[in-house]
Amino acid sequence: MTRYSLTQLANLIDHTNLHPEATGADITALCQEACDHGFKMVAINQVQTTLCHQLLKETPVHVGAAISFPLGQTSIAAKVFETKDALAQGADEIDYVVNLTKVKEHDWSYVEEEMHALVTLCRQEGALSKVIFENGYLTEEEKIALCQIAKKVQPDFIKTATGFGPSGATLADVHLMKEAVGLTVQVKAAGGIRTAEAFKQFVAAGATRIGTSSGITIMQELAAEASDGYVEI
Repeated sequence: MTRYSLTQLANLIDHTNLHPEATGADITALCQEACDHGFKMVAINQVQTTLCHQLLKETPVHVGAAISFPLGQTSIAAKVFETKDALAQGADEIDYVVNLTKVKEHDWSYVEEEMHALVTLCRQEGALSKVIFENGYLTEEEKIALCQIAKKVQPDFIKTATGFGPSGATLADVHLMKEAVGLTVQVKAAGGIRTAEAFKQFVAAGATRIGTSSGITIMQELAAEASDGYVEI
């Protein structure tokens, strides 16, 4: 087991509001909560990037823009344009959804081309890149194939789900993904993680970021069980 401080655990959380009806006031509150609780990032729809950058530019909290979200069904050129726009508006991290049609067709050259284009763009701009698989639609073989491409292209993270698909994060998927990519690519678990117990299980499985809209509740639960400000996982 590893001993984590509450500060370290909060810094694993991507504090999320990707609801289409989220208002400016909602996003402003999200940013304030992220600062208050020491979360790593706010995960928002790309259109909210400018507001979040303005609110967070003097803080350590990153702005994470979701690209081609939540379906992933736009062209490489469209994803590149959207990513460039988000980076120009101040995004520090990019979470993009793979083209699931191409994955289901096993057009791996297209999937690699897309991943290479977006990861390279992020790397050039000093931003972190995360590739969302949306595992609920995929077979185990397809998940492994995506991991093999990621191991070659080297995004910063691969990610389990959008939270809008047929299923969220599972421990089995995190174990599979972590084993497939090894140490050079990190794994983000997202989708349906709402309790401290689930959070701890995903961290123990190897996830180094947790995307959740329940970060405040999770941290309150972790604080209640902490001994001298530390939690063993």
